[in-house]
This record gives sequence, C-alpha cells and structure tokens, in this order.
Amino acid sequence: MFVGQFIFAVLFIAALIFFAFNFYRLLALLCLGRWENRFDFLLTRLKNMFVYAFGQLRVIERPYGVNHLLIFWGFLTLLALNAEFLISGIFPAFSLSFIGRIPYGLLLTATEIMSLIVLISVLIAVIRRLFFRPAYIELSADAFIILFMIAALMVAYFGYHAGEIHLGKTDWAGWMPVSGMVANLFSSVSTEPTVQTVTHLCWWIHALVLLAFLNYLPYSKHLHVITAIPNCFFRSFDYAKTVPRLIFQRGNEFGISRITQFTWKNLLDFMSCTECGRCQDGCPANHTGKTLNPRDLIHRGKLNLFTNGRSILAGRPLDSLLPTPADAEMNSPLIGNGENSISEADLWHCTTCGACMTNCPVFIEHVPKIIEMRRHLVMEQSKFPEELTNFFMNSEQRFNPWGLAPTDRAKWAQDLPVPFVEEGKPVEYLFFVGCSGAYDSRSKNVVTSVAKIFNHAGLSWGILGNEEKCCGDSLRRLGNEYVFEQLARDNIATFRKYGITKIVTHCPHGYSTLKNDYAQFGGEFEVLHHSQLIDQLIREGKLTLSKKSNGTTVFHDSCYLARYNEITEAPRNVLKGTQSGSGFVEMPRHGQNGFCCGAGGGRMWLEELEGKRINTERTEEALATGANTIAVACPFCMTMFEDGLKDLDVVDQVHVKDIAELVAESME
Repeated sequence: MFVGQFIFAVLFIAALIFFAFNFYRLLALLCLGRWENRFDFLLTRLKNMFVYAFGQLRVIERPYGVNHLLIFWGFLTLLALNAEFLISGIFPAFSLSFIGRIPYGLLLTATEIMSLIVLISVLIAVIRRLFFRPAYIELSADAFIILFMIAALMVAYFGYHAGEIHLGKTDWAGWMPVSGMVANLFSSVSTEPTVQTVTHLCWWIHALVLLAFLNYLPYSKHLHVITAIPNCFFRSFDYAKTVPRLIFQRGNEFGISRITQFTWKNLLDFMSCTECGRCQDGCPANHTGKTLNPRDLIHRGKLNLFTNGRSILAGRPLDSLLPTPADAEMNSPLIGNGENSISEADLWHCTTCGACMTNCPVFIEHVPKIIEMRRHLVMEQSKFPEELTNFFMNSEQRFNPWGLAPTDRAKWAQDLPVPFVEEGKPVEYLFFVGCSGAYDSRSKNVVTSVAKIFNHAGLSWGILGNEEKCCGDSLRRLGNEYVFEQLARDNIATFRKYGITKIVTHCPHGYSTLKNDYAQFGGEFEVLHHSQLIDQLIREGKLTLSKKSNGTTVFHDSCYLARYNEITEAPRNVLKGTQSGSGFVEMPRHGQNGFCCGAGGGRMWLEELEGKRINTERTEEALATGANTIAVACPFCMTMFEDGLKDLDVVDQVHVKDIAELVAESME
C-alpha cells in the first residue's frame, strides 16, 4: 500500500505543478493584452456570474442546454468528494466525515445521484453528436475524448465504491444507493479476490483520469471550463452597442492587426469560446454560404494567441507577466490566410447584426473585434473592397453615401408643412432625417409620413435641412473612424447650436449611432426611434388610428433596433393598431432572435458575391407567413426586402411598407 501511496503522491504533485504552470501560462497570455477596466461594480458582476455562468441562463434557452447544465452541476456537486478522494490517496485516514454523519451522508447521496445524472447526460450527448447532430456542431475527436473521460470518472466512481460496499470496507453503504445496486451485481457474479482487483483498478482509473482531465483542459476546446466563469464575471453590463473611440495622434496605431493589440478581456474572450456553434447558427453570412464563421474566427484568434504568445513568453523570465516592446514582433499575422489567421474576406462578410453575441452563452464580443480589424485594414493599410472607394469619398466630401449635392438634402420637404429649426426658437424634437430619408426616393415617402404624423399630433418639431450631415453609422462599422469622427463632431456642434435635447430618427442605424456612439464625443441627447414616439403618441391619445387594414402584415425586426437596443414592443404595438382582427403575424425568427436583412455593418454598400443573398433568405421567410405586407422600421431593411421581392418576382403581390406609412394611412 505504501508503494501505491508513494506513486500516487508523485503523480498528484506532478499534476498539480503542471496545472499550476498551465494556469500561469494562461494568466501570462492574458497579460499580453492591453489594459481595460472590468473590475467595477463587483456585486453586479457577481450576480451576472451566478446567473449566466452557474445558472447558465443562456445555455438553457435551448432544450439541449439542460443536459449541459446537469453535467456542469454534476461536476460542482462532485468537487468536495473528488477533493477528499485525492487527499485520501496520500493520507488514507482523511475523510470529510468530520462534518457530521448526516451532512456527510447527504453529501454522499447527492454525489451518487448527480454522478448517475452526469453519466446519463454524457450518454445523451454522445447519442446526439452521433445521430442527431445539428449542422452547427462539429464532429470533433476532442469532444468525444472529454465525454469519454467524464464517463470513465463516473463508472470508476461507482465501481470503486461498489467494491468497498461488497468488501465491507465502508460504513456509509446506506447513503450510496447507486453504488449499492452495483455492489449487488458484484455479489452475484464475482469472487472476493476479483472484486478486490476491480475495486483497486477502479480507484486507479478514477485517480489517473481525474488528474489527466485536469491537465488536458487547457489544451482542448474545453478550456472554457476554466475561463467561461470569469468571462461571464467580466462581461459588459450592456450589449456591445459601440466600439472604443480612437485617439488620432502622431505615433498611434489605428485598429488591430496583432493579437497583443487587443485588451486582456478580448484575449479572455478567445480563450472562453465553448465552440458550441450557437454563434454560427445565428450568423446570416454563414447561414447563406459565406466563408465567415464567427466560431472559427474566435478559434483562429485563440490559436494566434497561443502560437505567438508562447513565442513571446519563451524569452522572458518566469516572474515577469508584463509585456515588453519586443512583444510587437509576432511570428504569424492576425489578419491573413494562414491557419492561425483571420481572412480579410471573412471580416468584410460580417453584417454586424450581433446575432453571434446574442447567442453566445459566455458573452464573447465578436463584432467589436471585427470592426477593430476593419479599422486596421482601412486606416493603416487602405485595403478594402473596391465598392467602398466612392462611398468613403462621398461621405467625407459631400456628407452622404451617394455623393449628391449637400444643398439638396432638404428638397424632400419642399412644398410640405415641414418646420426647420432656427436659432432662438427651440423645438421639443429634432427629426434627424438621415441620408436615406433625404435622398432615397423610396425613403422620402417614409419621412413625409413621419412629418404628417408629427403635425397631426401637434408636436413641436423641426429638421436641420441642409445643415444635417450623415450620422456616420456605416463608416464606423466599416472601420473608417476618421471620417466618422469628423461627421459626429460636426453634427453634435449643430445640435448644440440649436439647443437640441431630443432627437427622433426613422433609421435604427442612425438611432443607435446618435444614442450610443455620439456619447463618446460628448453628444448626450435623448434619442428616440420613430416607432417609440408614435407608440407614445397613440397611448397618450394624440393619434387615433381609425382606418384598419384588412390584409395580413408581418414585421421584420431591424438588428440595430431589436438586438442592439432592445426595442421590439413599440413597433408591434403600433402595427397592431393599424390591423383589423388577427392581421398581424410573426416570422419564426423575430425579436432579438430575428434574422438580418443583410445591409448592416456597411454591407448596404457592398455586393454579395458569395453564396445566397441574405435578403433573399429573409424575404423568403417573410413570404412563407402568407402576409401581403412586410412591415419594416428601417430604410436599409426596406431596400433589401424590395430587392428581394424583385429577385423572387413577387413585387406585384406583396408590398413593403414602413410602419410610419401604415400609421399615416390609418389616420386617413
């Protein structure tokens, strides 16, 4: 026995040292990232950690997530007795029974039950992966290795304790129901020497697999077992609605091209990916056959971190975690075509719809990372799709994407009762018309309807006319931060000139930019989407919708309205007021789980040259509801749906209308 104890002690100490080294290595890799303060509001962070890491709220949103939750909590339940098991391997007399007979007995019973649940859950996981595997889950050997290890731990646990019960070496048999049943099998089929051998073998299997599992995790996709809990703790309190502001000074770097330019929290994101595929499942680009896969993007970032990080750390003393100037010399680029790199094409496929971030159970922030890499390509390398050349030039020189005359921005309001803001004559609401409303012939009808609604309700409002400039949303998401900042500063100065405090937009992209991005430049305004204000006016009795539609209407949620800003009820309230009976229907993917139209993230100005068109996919989903009207609350969405109807040759059968148009019709 002493020899066995000695061998186990050596293995145990070696495993602990190896695990400590791996943990140190992970910490050192994190410290290669730039500083970011995620240590504020600790109580709130603790709450988030318990809800989303331990409670796994996002995981169980899908039915199979319950299986994962059971495995996770099974391991938590087993922690105490596994610790007892390891210590008793060196000191056989050690036992947690000192906590009292009933508490220890209950702990044993709970461990028995949870071990059985974990074993069943592992079996379900294997069956699912082999026979009912969703398309977004890869059939990887790594997953089966982990599942095999977990199953081996549970089987060895029952075998060891069943043998002890059969041999009369434990006084706790009454508290171990599952092991007791296994012990009965031993009694019927095994001799005592055989049981002793099996018991000893099960003990060593449990010990070796437990130590191996501990040290295999940092090298597998299940690294998230270690990193996911802190990643939930350090998550953003709010949805990633914006990206960090850049400081334009000589010598500064713009965007990210090396892994060490990310913050430590971004690096923790790369380590925390569970590779569950939920981000891929929600990604419109991947869903329609593009090469972009948000899971693969994060995985490649992790590989790049590990490859370059180890090289950096290899030449530094063990007691140094802080990065040095030499760390900028990387072995493999972050953006490129290598195995450990992220391709430029993938970066430009992204619509920034945010479905990946909404679906991610551990709050990885994919979109800001993509925008940071786009910034590098645009501002450091001048490498971007050719279609964007005119877009960037027009936005910088003529303050609109089409390069139309800035003096024509207010032409849509000619001969209409549309008030203009004036100095010394404050209005309650500024209607920020935006480039689409000012220049796009289809969107002009929408802003005309908005003006009609505001006048009918007796609001105090006005527009800037030719003094308004592009809000800069697409510029920022495409990575052209320099031109975006110019436009943002100019618009904020104009708002202040006229004493503007409340702004209304009909475009979710303008809404989100004015509300979230402009705040970084001192632009603190109350910003409303027109659906919110119209809903408010109806509830206050200032608008009466008397003419009801007899058709069937389906509503498409704009990503920048529903996901980015959690506005889902206001447009539905408005639409339902324009319908008679049960004329309002939903698409299967709606609300915060809606499917992108394909125009976000600057994709409005780029052609889709790979796979199926995203707007076609979404248009087909809308048509499948049988609705004869597709309602939108975004000019980009309107364009994408109308193009989709043309492509599907049903433009004469189904119409696309903004909610403002439907309200204006209902007022007549």
